[in-house]
Amino acid sequence: MTEYRRFRHPGTTWFFTLNLAGRRGNRLLTDRTDLLRAAFPHVKVKHPYGINASVVLPDHLHCILPLPDGDSDFSTRWGLIKAHFSRHLEKLSGFQKAVQNGAGEACTHGAWQRRFGEHLIRDEADYRQHIGYIHWNPVDHGWTQSVKDWPYSSFHRYVRRGVHPENWANDVNVSNVTAGGSDANDAMRFVPHRILGTPCAASAPGTLE
Repeated sequence: MTEYRRFRHPGTTWFFTLNLAGRRGNRLLTDRTDLLRAAFPHVKVKHPYGINASVVLPDHLHCILPLPDGDSDFSTRWGLIKAHFSRHLEKLSGFQKAVQNGAGEACTHGAWQRRFGEHLIRDEADYRQHIGYIHWNPVDHGWTQSVKDWPYSSFHRYVRRGVHPENWANDVNVSNVTAGGSDANDAMRFVPHRILGTPCAASAPGTLE
């Protein structure tokens, strides 16, 4: 099996995307948010990380995680999180260990696709853009008409902390946000945090912690 090399940059902040193996019509993540929420802190005990923003959709999730200084091993963390979720799902529902993804490839972490997407946050502008992308994602996928109406999002923590107004992005053009246009700059305002070299000073955990 081909092993994909991933870029290593210790002590920085990353944007991640994880998908279920079978995405069409699959609502597993929002149906079993209890198992998902249990997996993250379980792994965090021995493998620390932060969660600065997150959103859980029925068939995939996005999040921004800062890692400790000198640590770049996000693959181990995600492997343990996915395995914990699948193992406990199997105990509850008899879910099969091997699930076929869209390409017909057996997955090693039960419900999940084997691979995941990662992006190194480069600077403050990149950070703001990805936080906006995360909070807008349920609207972009048609699951809700308003960001505030999606319960599985760190957006609500941002509202409680006074970072976002409750009506954030209500008047934003969808295509312009996802393309990073001028509306994106207005909609994705965020309180500055230090990005490069160290984890962000303020964490905004959503549904995953």
